[in-house]
Amino acid sequence: MQIDKIQIEAGWKEALKEEFLSENFARVKENFLRAKAAGEVYPPNALIFNAFNLTPFNAVKVVILGQDPYHGPGQAMGLSFAVPHGVKIPPSLANIYKEIRDDLGITEPNSGDLSYWAKQGVLLLNATLSVSAGQANSHSNFGWQEFTDAAIRKLSDCAQNVVFMLWGNPAKAKIPLIDANKHLVLTAAHPSPLARGAFFGCRHFSKANLYLAEHGKAPIDWDLNNAS
Repeated sequence: MQIDKIQIEAGWKEALKEEFLSENFARVKENFLRAKAAGEVYPPNALIFNAFNLTPFNAVKVVILGQDPYHGPGQAMGLSFAVPHGVKIPPSLANIYKEIRDDLGITEPNSGDLSYWAKQGVLLLNATLSVSAGQANSHSNFGWQEFTDAAIRKLSDCAQNVVFMLWGNPAKAKIPLIDANKHLVLTAAHPSPLARGAFFGCRHFSKANLYLAEHGKAPIDWDLNNAS
């Protein structure tokens, strides 16, 4: 895959230039093309780098890290935890909405599209950027995680005062990539119902906005009901 052919926001393309030219990314491409030849892969090609395109490198204020895309038809849109408008809201996202309601008093929205957050500076990044239909974590050994680790590390090195929300053990494993002296790292249980409610009460959304305000940044409007 030639770097000039990759459709990704210019700031990210520059920040990840070495990664795009690496042997690891060549392996990612090879594995991805093999998977596409074997069957359906999500999300659509045009949305694989959607998180980066909606949240430019120089605009990132918050990072919410997911694991891999949803593997059902019509669900994955290249943003962690998000589904397109009109698609049933997944259980983990429903729990995120409940926490925002309890934390900030915001009415739960009826859409799972999180593009409104992304456009305000919330990088909704999955550790793995593709998946085969019906097979969760099927691309976890493709090399994507090395790529997204590089993105996290580059943000940590080059940005200032970013809030990293790390939910569940796989996300918490990214802590060594982040300079906690420059950024706010918030950890909690995963919002999945399998965590038996341990996610609730983390108040990450109000904590993030307080931190951003303290560092001269506009807070995030977490109310998706305001999305046009």
